Amino acid sequence: MRAILASFLCFTLVFGVMGTYTLAAEEQANLAPDAASAIIIERDTGTVLFEKNSNEKLPPASMTKIMTMLLIMEAIDMGKISYDDKVRTSERAASMGGSQIFLEPGEEMTVKDMLKAIAVASGNDASVAMAEYIAGSEEEFAKMMNAKAKELGLTNTNFMNSNGLPADNHYTTSYDLAMISKELLKYEDITKFTGIYEDYLRQGTEDEFWLVNTNKLVKFYPGVDGLKTGYTNEAKYCLTATAEKNGMRIITVIMGAPTPKERNKQITEMLDYSFSQFMTHQLYDRGHALAEVKVSKGAESKVAAVTSEPVSVLTKKGISIEDVTEHIEVEKTLQAPVKKGDTIGTLTLEKDGDVLVETKLIANSDVESASWWMLFKRTVGKFSGRE
Repeated sequence: MRAILASFLCFTLVFGVMGTYTLAAEEQANLAPDAASAIIIERDTGTVLFEKNSNEKLPPASMTKIMTMLLIMEAIDMGKISYDDKVRTSERAASMGGSQIFLEPGEEMTVKDMLKAIAVASGNDASVAMAEYIAGSEEEFAKMMNAKAKELGLTNTNFMNSNGLPADNHYTTSYDLAMISKELLKYEDITKFTGIYEDYLRQGTEDEFWLVNTNKLVKFYPGVDGLKTGYTNEAKYCLTATAEKNGMRIITVIMGAPTPKERNKQITEMLDYSFSQFMTHQLYDRGHALAEVKVSKGAESKVAAVTSEPVSVLTKKGISIEDVTEHIEVEKTLQAPVKKGDTIGTLTLEKDGDVLVETKLIANSDVESASWWMLFKRTVGKFSGRE
């Protein structure tokens, strides 16, 4: 059984509220001409602003690490690991070629520094070390990556490793990468890592390592604070970039550009276009409480239902909104135990019967099962009139 609550939000609309809006082909012709695949989405709504072959399966190279970082941030958020945990480097992790921070077998580094190495220097060795730390082996971690893609509804992705080094049957699409990036950006701390241009690891030691971001737009395009570059001979030059300006966050993906110069130029043009043409009207931050749900036989009697991501409505620039209806649907009663992040409801924004935004409401905390003694005291309290 579910309980449905409804409230109404009134703004000032002329026209042009956008849900799953995509630009007409003739408006897209001048963007990403030399890329094999490309896409632009607005982060909060997931609206596609531009796409080119966005469902074509292609090798993502090191953009694979966007999913790796997502699983790391998810594990931190769930309390399974912490930034201060020490991660030991295996022989296998230390043997990775390509981009690396030259971890030695047996070397220990914190999760925070490993994440920095992945986000800034694209460390293949750090990616494998973190995969092994979280899942026990990189093979098991790859299964987690694919399970997460499936959970996100992505059907054109298959990962074979955590770092994007060439492997048979390792592929994704620009659309799927944009959706994985959208999910990653729910964790606001991630841009504290992906937005670093230069830093150091092992600072003050003889093995000090200078990190310089492989994504040069972090330094040269105002507002860019992530996410990940990629290159192999097969994949060519790839980049998933995100930038925020005036409260709107854009995610852009390019796969298969011929040179790094062309890749950066085309991403810049995609960002310029997005910020000049569109705007968001933000309604709620991630984690905003919208309802409470009863918990049966729980240590706590209620849990808050909060937004799982920032919630906004997107329009063409200069257009405002009115008469948007908000529907909040939550479970009537939950059975303990409840885990933080469990889906317990839905928030839907509609205009004239059209769905603009639909997003999950999640439990904001764990609720453990009540002990028999706690349940006994509650029962006695009810009979005595104290509850």
